[in-house]
Amino acid sequence: MQFLRSGGGGGGGGGFGGAAWEVVRRHFSRKRSVDVRRINPKVPKEEAVAISGRLLQILSDHGPLTVGNTWNHAKDAGISGLNSKTHMKILLKWMTGRRIVKLSCVQVGNVKKFLYSQYTESSEAPKEASSSSALQEASAQGGKGKATRGQPKKKQAAALH
Repeated sequence: MQFLRSGGGGGGGGGFGGAAWEVVRRHFSRKRSVDVRRINPKVPKEEAVAISGRLLQILSDHGPLTVGNTWNHAKDAGISGLNSKTHMKILLKWMTGRRIVKLSCVQVGNVKKFLYSQYTESSEAPKEASSSSALQEASAQGGKGKATRGQPKKKQAAALH
């Protein structure tokens, strides 16, 4: 019965109980991230698709752009239906949720730059390499493998047309 009296697991905040409490506390103290798939583009879907096609053309022509540079190019292009820079940012978030564009962060010295660029399948290739090889092995054996993330290409094409 000596193991019951020895320290450890007590109320000192250490041990497994304290660590578990810290994990729970950190989890519930964080803000939830925005579900970008549910962003409302503030215009009818047909018009949002047309505007997103023009914005995608700007991003593909001029490379990765910041929000400010994208807005300058959009003003020069005279995209109809685009009301303001805020409206363009909402549409860019909507496009990000539909995997039409991607947002990447580049740190230059002490400054972070957030750049929008055209979404490509190769941008997620390192993450998918193991799952796609597992799918190929499963199909070679005649079994059904897990679906990979190859579906966004269809969604991207459907969102633009």
